[in-house]
Amino acid sequence: MKIQKFFQYAYLFFAVLFTYEAITAWDTDRNRSYMMLLIAALAVFMFFFRRRFAKKIEEQRRKQ
Repeated sequence: MKIQKFFQYAYLFFAVLFTYEAITAWDTDRNRSYMMLLIAALAVFMFFFRRRFAKKIEEQRRKQ
């Protein structure tokens, strides 16, 4: 379970990384920046999705 929590926060790290990359490349390559922002948004979505899914599984284990 501990490694899953690590990967949840790794998604946030990658979201920040891709956002930074999009901002730095904004003037030179706008299409690449849009792609990086899309990937960052996907990473944030995955963080919340995995977090919610992990909580749901944890609740099911507690009920048993």
